[in-house]
Amino acid sequence: MAKKKAYKQTTRLVHGPSHSTKWDFTHHVTPPLSSSTTYRLDSARRGARGFQEFGHYVSDTGEAPIYIYDRLDEPTRSILEGELAEAEGGEACVTFASGMAAISAAMSSVLVPGDEIVAHPMVYGCTHSLFVNWYARQGIGVTRVDMNDVAAVRKAITARTRILYFESPVNPTLELIDIAALRKLANAVNAGRPAERKLLVYIDNTFATPFGQRPLEFGADVVLHSLTKNLGGFGTELGGAVICPRAMLPRLLLYRKDFGGILASKSAWSILVYGLPTLAVRIKRQQYTAGKVATWLEKHRAVKRVVYPGLESFPQRALARKQLVNFDGDFTPGNMLYFELDERRVDAERFVDQIAAEAYSVTLAVSLGHTKTLIEMPSSMTHSAYSSGEACAAKGATPGGIRLSIGLESPTDILRDLGAAFDALIEKPRARRTAASRN
Repeated sequence: MAKKKAYKQTTRLVHGPSHSTKWDFTHHVTPPLSSSTTYRLDSARRGARGFQEFGHYVSDTGEAPIYIYDRLDEPTRSILEGELAEAEGGEACVTFASGMAAISAAMSSVLVPGDEIVAHPMVYGCTHSLFVNWYARQGIGVTRVDMNDVAAVRKAITARTRILYFESPVNPTLELIDIAALRKLANAVNAGRPAERKLLVYIDNTFATPFGQRPLEFGADVVLHSLTKNLGGFGTELGGAVICPRAMLPRLLLYRKDFGGILASKSAWSILVYGLPTLAVRIKRQQYTAGKVATWLEKHRAVKRVVYPGLESFPQRALARKQLVNFDGDFTPGNMLYFELDERRVDAERFVDQIAAEAYSVTLAVSLGHTKTLIEMPSSMTHSAYSSGEACAAKGATPGGIRLSIGLESPTDILRDLGAAFDALIEKPRARRTAASRN
């Protein structure tokens, strides 16, 4: 059989591993689903060996691992982890029951009381809640600094700082963070630190996916994903992933074993069989539509501002062209939009309510990266952990801001539903005034 590495990454996502010591499924066109919470052991000695070897890196050239219990390791999840690590160009991957479980584990498995994080001001609402409500209780400090202001980041770093944390593109504002600039800063800081206290660069790559951005190539240490979103793709499974250096693998696996946030094998199978193979075609189709929707919104008289990396008006266009590229090097602006309405013409909440009540191709729902187009208001929904619209606005997301995750529908239908919502809210008051004047 031809070597897998000779083929394009898009093809490899479709076909998966041609061989894996984690399970022999070379005669299956579709990988079978393993579904066993516990595994038969030939002897007590074999069971003891399995526990001793748990957490060690297993390559696909040696002996298969000894499976003991699903919470430790199991074949389907392990194969998915290998595929995700390869897609990101990483050494190892550990999956979790949700994106937040992955984020929590990735940081909590490294941090100890007294450590500090320097994070971007705007992050996903639940990540913000983790910083504010939980890390403070654990004696872990979090300082918020604009990650594109490298001088300010450098000033915020202390001897106790262990992690630089950010999303890029940022949820929901789509601001980009220069990963290479932060890598350069981290290298300078680490020159005077022992290996066990190195400053680490963490990025949540959920919006872009490895198809549209591979942060490890720009110097990130750890890449995080919500598998629930674009990578899962169909809105049927929760999951999260941490792609990390091999040296971090044992501690992450130990953390997952003891805290128990495992990805179910059935969810891993769905993402492996449906999510990854369709990733490229979904993103390509969705960003085609996103470009049309963004251009249309930007021209609409009731829209004040549209943020989409594919627009000429995107303020970080050069950085977008550098970082947001697919496996073939093509610009990949993605499937996410953020826009603000002219409140003198249309109230944002009324607009979203109108979509919820009347639209067919656009659905009012949180989450993103779905086959269906989803609309929501971050300041009052996904980012409500910021406590108030004003607090959220201070980080770049206005109370009237709207996040749009483009799905697989016809762009014509999406534009029809958006246009109908605008027309209903802009024209009806005028009609009422005309009727009033007749009376």
